[in-house]
Amino acid sequence: MNLLSRGLFASASLASLAWPVAGRIFSEKLEIDENRSVWAASTPDYQPGPPLAGDTTADLAIIGGGFTGVSTAYHFSRRYPEKRVVLLEAASLANGASGRNGGMMLNWLPYDSPRNPALDALIYATTNAGIDTIEEIIRRHSLPVSYRRDGTLSVFTSPARAEYGHAKAEYQASIGAQVEFIDRAALAARFRLEGAQGAVLDRGSGQLNGCQYVRGLRPVLVEQGVAIYEQTPVLKVEEGRTISLTTPNGRVQTGAIVLATNGYTSKLGYFRDAIFPVVSHVIATAPLNPAQQLGWQEWAGFYDDMDRISYSSITSEGQVIFGGGSPIGWAYTFNNGTCFNGSQAETARVSASVERGLQRYAPDAQGVTIAQRWSGTLGLTLRRNILLGVRGEHHNVFYAVGFNGHGVTLTNVAGQILTDMYSGDDQMWRGLPFYQDSYTPIPPEPFRWAGYKIFSQLSGHLPRY
Repeated sequence: MNLLSRGLFASASLASLAWPVAGRIFSEKLEIDENRSVWAASTPDYQPGPPLAGDTTADLAIIGGGFTGVSTAYHFSRRYPEKRVVLLEAASLANGASGRNGGMMLNWLPYDSPRNPALDALIYATTNAGIDTIEEIIRRHSLPVSYRRDGTLSVFTSPARAEYGHAKAEYQASIGAQVEFIDRAALAARFRLEGAQGAVLDRGSGQLNGCQYVRGLRPVLVEQGVAIYEQTPVLKVEEGRTISLTTPNGRVQTGAIVLATNGYTSKLGYFRDAIFPVVSHVIATAPLNPAQQLGWQEWAGFYDDMDRISYSSITSEGQVIFGGGSPIGWAYTFNNGTCFNGSQAETARVSASVERGLQRYAPDAQGVTIAQRWSGTLGLTLRRNILLGVRGEHHNVFYAVGFNGHGVTLTNVAGQILTDMYSGDDQMWRGLPFYQDSYTPIPPEPFRWAGYKIFSQLSGHLPRY
């Protein structure tokens, strides 16, 4: 941990003492905006289902219709076909991060930790099996989903960090991971990235259209007996042996719930001091013809080694997705805002910054057409650790939140874990570092907003390693 990070944690710990007062002063409200991503555009005929009207009961109620919620509903309803499962989504399925992300299915966790061969092998096996399961579900149900699994690159932009990446790849390969280091010259010949000094190729990773996947599973879930209510935000959760969920036009009485709400979780009163929603800005090109391919065809995408990470995926249809890349490519809105509400001028400035990030790695991209621009909210924790477990006096509030940008794979794994936790048959997962993990509190407002602004400016052009 560097000096800047140590200072951040110390300051956050001190400022978190203000929660008892500030938490009451700064109340939060749910904000939902329309998904305008390239992924949503690929499902033009999708219409959200009707909202809940009246009262109903459930054995399990899932709050959130993204990867986590849909994965849990899928695995749970297959395990327990006799139980009633209700899924409540505030807008439409895949309206949140699951339908707005960069599209990469990645292995590993969203942070580096000291080497532990047994644990690291378990983490890799878990995430790689998670991607296997996504592919298996697509095949089993003949889902019309665009995806590719031919590898992604972790790119290093200095010779020293490339050496670090080389050593890391050798270690990961030694514990069974399908990875290899590609040096600067070989990378330039196969995947042209301006300024790249080397990269680690993870052959088991890939790219997925999240909207097609999540929305494609809706009829499958319905056939498995899941009651899906879209356009149904949960306004209030009342815990007890039986949990009561209040929605605008109805109520659900349920034996257990799953919080599958990631960056929106604090709006329900949970994990306000654990998660802060950060908005990532993303662009997508029009499908590129052979003369415009940027030299990025061979693998499914890449992400770099900077703190304000740049990430990109390349679809099977030839579109380049690119996001982040600078302090203004990421945004935090005061009091855990879940929408980007910038002015027209600010929106244009942010979009131009993301385009410059793309052109920095691919100077030839200056001539390509940008077809879509959008933003999406992800849930971050201070230590970049995922929160997954069960809580509440009656141990019936299950949760999987705070995926820190690695959600495409891990949210789908979470559905399996939560199903096994409910059944009590979860021994195989208990060795994972995020199982019932604790968290470092994030201070309330106004310290949270000020801290984010200061830290993002200080670290905005620094490497992660």
